[in-house]
Amino acid sequence: MTNKIHFTASKAPEALSALKELSVRYGNASPEAADIIVALGGDGFMLQSLHAFIESALPIYGMNFGSVGFLMNEYLKNNLHERLEAAEPAHIHPLRMKAFSGGGEKTAIAFNEVSLLRQTRQAAKLRIVLDGKVRLEELVCDGILVSTPAGSTAYNLSSHGPILPINAHLLTMTPLSPFRPRRWRGALLPHDAKIRFDILQHERRPVSAVADDFEVRDVERIEIAEDRKISVTMLFDAGHSLDERILTEQFVY
Repeated sequence: MTNKIHFTASKAPEALSALKELSVRYGNASPEAADIIVALGGDGFMLQSLHAFIESALPIYGMNFGSVGFLMNEYLKNNLHERLEAAEPAHIHPLRMKAFSGGGEKTAIAFNEVSLLRQTRQAAKLRIVLDGKVRLEELVCDGILVSTPAGSTAYNLSSHGPILPINAHLLTMTPLSPFRPRRWRGALLPHDAKIRFDILQHERRPVSAVADDFEVRDVERIEIAEDRKISVTMLFDAGHSLDERILTEQFVY
């Protein structure tokens, strides 16, 4: 079967050049007529594409024009239809964040992580509540993040959090520069956990909440849960599945 492809590209000059060349070679169907989205850019652009085409339910195949490209495939202009036919799928469920502040409630979804970050020179003070039970009365830190398996190799890994297999029914909670309790290094949570962060002394110690690239400032409370109603499919070249990449990342030194 020959798939109808919709190409989309970041603003990087190399990606835009590839967009023109691939569109001539394979055609560029509209999103409404396409069977597959091919995103040309880096990992950040892949996240943008996941958000942009979430309602379409179309699988997304990325080709790398960024610096890391963990969520992307190698750029090769030949035999694209054959690569797409042989590609291995990874099914991703995002987190849904509800952020409460003096301005009301705002919601957003995150395919990588939801992070809380201090806004000033003063450390944040957070209370951690899981499924309605207080698990940590006060965490003094620069911030904290909750990551999906897909996002566990991103900001979470840079913050010394654990890497999760893509099919793991887990989330990872990783503190950023914890001061008290100093030895607390985070937690692995079941994927259906209902997470709440209360921002203590929020007026004196303001905190922002970020779901992928959507930010809410001066939050007072954050609620996070996996949204199983939403599922997106990412495609990876045969032999280079997201599972394999996550496994390989754990043996890099």
